[in-house]
Amino acid sequence: MSKGANLPVAVGAVRAVLGWTGGPGAPDADASALLLGADGRVRDDGDFVFYNQPRHVSGAVRHLGKRQDAGVTTDTVEVDLRSLEPEIERVVLGVSADGGTFGQLSGLTLRLLDAGTQREFARFEMEATTETAFIGGELYLRGGQWKFRAIGQGYASGLAGLATDFGISVDEEPGLPTPAPVVPPVVLPAAVPVPPPAQASPAPRTPPAPPTPPAPLTPPAPPASPSRPAKGEARLPVDMRKRLSLRKEQVAVSLRKHGAEGVTARVVLILDASGSMSFLYAKGVVSDVVERMAAVAAQLDDDGVMQAWTFASHAARLPDLALGELPEWLELHVRVGELSLFRRSRKPRKGLLPGQVDMRTVGIQNEEQKAIAEVRTYVREHPAADPTLVLFFSDGGVYRNNEIERELREAVEEPIFWQFVGLGRSDYGVLERFDALPGRRVDNVGFFAVDDIGGIPDPELYDRLLSEFPAWITAARRQGIL
Repeated sequence: MSKGANLPVAVGAVRAVLGWTGGPGAPDADASALLLGADGRVRDDGDFVFYNQPRHVSGAVRHLGKRQDAGVTTDTVEVDLRSLEPEIERVVLGVSADGGTFGQLSGLTLRLLDAGTQREFARFEMEATTETAFIGGELYLRGGQWKFRAIGQGYASGLAGLATDFGISVDEEPGLPTPAPVVPPVVLPAAVPVPPPAQASPAPRTPPAPPTPPAPLTPPAPPASPSRPAKGEARLPVDMRKRLSLRKEQVAVSLRKHGAEGVTARVVLILDASGSMSFLYAKGVVSDVVERMAAVAAQLDDDGVMQAWTFASHAARLPDLALGELPEWLELHVRVGELSLFRRSRKPRKGLLPGQVDMRTVGIQNEEQKAIAEVRTYVREHPAADPTLVLFFSDGGVYRNNEIERELREAVEEPIFWQFVGLGRSDYGVLERFDALPGRRVDNVGFFAVDDIGGIPDPELYDRLLSEFPAWITAARRQGIL
């Protein structure tokens, strides 16, 4: 599987097997699982299953422990989807490094097996550098059907950073347990000696008990440096301004977790306007996406302005999105509920307001490469001191694979990172495969797909949007591209 891809899970119980190869000085790794409700958070610390709490109270999720075979170490979590409690809608499959970073390991792979037959039905190979914790993927319930999504999102803040993102309480001093209340908080221990890997089911590791245990901390405080004040923010309606302020803080937290606190960038937005997108425009999904992306631009881009394009058979430049004019921009250029936007005709549309694009001239097919080419030209003709982050939204139907690949390969030498987001259909073609394509000095493309972007909490969405951008900046600077 490629990063962001998803597939239906047709088995009753799943074994998630994390595998890797280490070496001298390499860290150990530990698999874990978090059981989440509809709000994207655990109900209590008992919903975190890992080596020091190896069995969920429901019995539906178990940490089975490590094995070693021919130099490959595996750690396994089993999930019985039939036994999960009704309020559990997602099971996040995590992994943490003990004593180093994932960049020191090779062959980091997450495999899904039918727990009954041991047949492998999914394999996701992950790449890592400085991360000390990872979300490999997630099992999630959609329309009564369990599915799996390959995520591959890294954290520089270790197991504690991963756990607190989903509502877990973490001890002030890792390695010290907390007093046992009615529902005992999870203990995230410090590094301890690893048991011999040859054992099929090693006993869970437990840290030494201290004489006086400390009280648990609440989830982490906001980042040390506040989010940037955005130009024009004060002109927004009160409710929109409140949402923007909170979202900027969440963007700042995501950047900090990935080691990119304080980074600046020019942000460009590209919106698919092909015929299949009409439902997402009419229901306000695209409008909500634009508002959430405005927070990314507000945090990263000092001038509070985001360049924007739309595309279908042809690409069209939209007026710049100035933050203080966000409500008016959405009304003019996203036009929630206006289905006639997608009624195609050879005749020009009458009554267009200044700056509005006649969507009938844009067409109905998917020609992503035309939008990519226009943004590349814009960046060349308008050089900036900061790198450019392109946020590209499409519902799939990609078929110009060769042309898209050529544009993105040529763009490797340019100060642009392309983050593609799939909005729930399929057929993303080369975009799903780009992470595995060889012959590029740096990986300049990120991709993930979601079934319902409106159902993803802001912190998770921003983590996934920004997880690869900081690593690209580091690699691009090393190669002299920035």
